[in-house]
Amino acid sequence: MKDTYKTIEKASEETLFKDRNSKFFGYAFPVKNEDEVKAAIDELKKKHHAARHFCYAWQFGTETIRFRANDDGEPSNSAGMPIYGQIQAYEVTNILIVSVRYFGGTKLGVGGLINAYKNSAQLALEASQIVEKTINIEFQLSFGYDLMNKVMRIIKEKNITIINQQLELDCNYTISIRKKEAESIFEIFTNLYKVEIKRLD
Repeated sequence: MKDTYKTIEKASEETLFKDRNSKFFGYAFPVKNEDEVKAAIDELKKKHHAARHFCYAWQFGTETIRFRANDDGEPSNSAGMPIYGQIQAYEVTNILIVSVRYFGGTKLGVGGLINAYKNSAQLALEASQIVEKTINIEFQLSFGYDLMNKVMRIIKEKNITIINQQLELDCNYTISIRKKEAESIFEIFTNLYKVEIKRLD
């Protein structure tokens, strides 16, 4: 079972690809939703207010994948899809790649554009620090104070991450478990008398 994925944790350095006086500035951003995509593109539009095209592709998700490729006025499939092709080639997700084009006066043709946008995306990815992360599942644990020691022993033994804890009348923990270990750990807590565990989606 594959339970890791590759992504970036911080935005790449700006990269530049040139072809016949056209300039393509490449950027990669870590993103988790379309609001973050829009915010990143809006920032680039402020920075490059004289540029003609802001072509991009993004992908979110680890098991259910969503993606979009945008040609932003370039001929159909000459910009967004070549950028998305590089996201697939590098097997990264939760990422946005934007290539900002300044037209240099010479038309590159569809083949030239495909090549330029592909190279621009590749440079942005090469300038990024790609990290591998585990796919984790979150659970809610509820139990009485009398079980605190038992629960904490399992958490320590199994290297479980506690994301959140609320200690009021009862103890409520939100825990994060690596996908391939989730089932066995769920079993352990389910079999523990007076401990409730439920999966959070």
